[in-house]
Amino acid sequence: MKMLPFSPGGRLLAGAAIATLLLTSGCGQRETQIQIAAKQGIMIVGNGAEPSDLDPQTITGIPERNITAAMFEGLTRNDPETLEALPGQAKSWAVTPDGLTYTFHLREGLVWSDGTPLTANDFYLSFRRLLSASLGSDNSDQLYDVLNAEAYHKGRDKDFSKVGFRVIDDLTLEIRLEHPASYLLKTLGSRTWVPVPLHVLEKFGDPLLPGSPWTRPGNLVCNGPFMLKEWKPNSYIEVERNPRYWNKATVKLHGIRFIPLENQPAEEAAFRSGQLHKTERVPLTKIAVYRRDNPEKLHIHPYSGVYYFSFNVNKAPFTDVRIRRALAMAVDRESLVRNVTLAGEIPAYHFTPEGISGYVSKARTKFDLDEARRLLAEAGYPGGKGLPPITLLYNTAENHRIIAEAIQQSWKIELGVDLRLENQEWKVYLDNMQQENYQMCRSGLIMDPYDPSQFLRVFTSDNGFNRTGWSDPEYDRLYDEVMNTADDAKRMELMQEMEKILTDAMPILPVYYYTNQYLMDPSVKGWADNLLSLGPFERVWLD
Repeated sequence: MKMLPFSPGGRLLAGAAIATLLLTSGCGQRETQIQIAAKQGIMIVGNGAEPSDLDPQTITGIPERNITAAMFEGLTRNDPETLEALPGQAKSWAVTPDGLTYTFHLREGLVWSDGTPLTANDFYLSFRRLLSASLGSDNSDQLYDVLNAEAYHKGRDKDFSKVGFRVIDDLTLEIRLEHPASYLLKTLGSRTWVPVPLHVLEKFGDPLLPGSPWTRPGNLVCNGPFMLKEWKPNSYIEVERNPRYWNKATVKLHGIRFIPLENQPAEEAAFRSGQLHKTERVPLTKIAVYRRDNPEKLHIHPYSGVYYFSFNVNKAPFTDVRIRRALAMAVDRESLVRNVTLAGEIPAYHFTPEGISGYVSKARTKFDLDEARRLLAEAGYPGGKGLPPITLLYNTAENHRIIAEAIQQSWKIELGVDLRLENQEWKVYLDNMQQENYQMCRSGLIMDPYDPSQFLRVFTSDNGFNRTGWSDPEYDRLYDEVMNTADDAKRMELMQEMEKILTDAMPILPVYYYTNQYLMDPSVKGWADNLLSLGPFERVWLD
């Protein structure tokens, strides 16, 4: 049976056209697109935006992660419900009593999706690539727990053999750490630690340089449950079951089709008309409707991340900390999550989510309009007079627009500040944010929920995700001390000091801690929610 076509414009038809996009089967019953796809074992998933790339070592966004997580696997993988470490490409491991040396034993017979044997050397070479300064990956610091990894990445030591990776034999890899890291086994399941096929990258030039076409259809080779079948830009990316995956017998889906739909109302309409099994998000205006009419299709769960705005501290007026503090104090977060976002988000008065390993920040940004007005006047802009309009950059999405408009209205009424909104499609927005080509921009960070330091390291001076222009030598020093301190109580004290520095300097404006909200058809079985919203596609089936 033929699949339903996409619109000539390359995206799914929206609005009233979606409601009529149905096929009639031979027996006279009307079938939706997801019903037809289900017969082929294909799950259709809204993915939010067109991916910028599919290189797991260089990508930074959720739309990219959603797809690469289905195609690549590290030494460990994460339990889809608890996120605890499970055997992945490694069948077992051993840890020395001091917690500094991990020895991983790979499964026998591992191969890449092209049939090439996969050995411990593939992991070794992949880690060398990620830490190569020439690659320019924003993810490199996630390997800094490894002995001498930071020194190699920053060029202080050019001998990679001194980094704590050692190939013992084809099936055995040793990792030595700078300091104990109890969270290591869990983080090894993330995209940063997956291997990439150097034997493929070498066909397209220097594998240590970015921009290689190895991730295109026909080129991409992977080692996970699914492999790339087709990529039609701005239309869909389809992956199919990998027949060479070590655990292929447990994979029930034949494939997954990822649809880039930045327009959230259009995505919801596509879901409602039977074109999507799952959406990436729910328009804020639709949450109450689904709660009332179709609660079985609405999913809301905790998410390990923070929604915030970044200030470019090198561009006026945000060179003045008083302006940054004034704006941060003039956001009524309680009202925002209660009346606007509507999905159980937690107001964020500091950057690091509370409760990770028992951490609760003492530093807090208060909601105080009087103090905000005083700071603005002290900076030379009483009642906002004389302050030029501020431009807020955000990626095109209905929910971001609604949140920005609520804050825009509040700042205008309470402070006399003129906030102008500029939306850009995902790839353009990413590039401008990474180049710090903005005054103020919408930001969001999803991080492993295993240690507070995972969040706090983002604002160290040379971190690839610190796109504010802000740096502080004492903050950097404290982070180094945190990572070289074994005593948990002492580490918590040091992280409290870091949070205070960050909160006082205010290079970012925390808004709320995420929940993940999406729509899913009840025909999807085997799904599980977790704090990282990692789709367990390898265990899903369609009823």
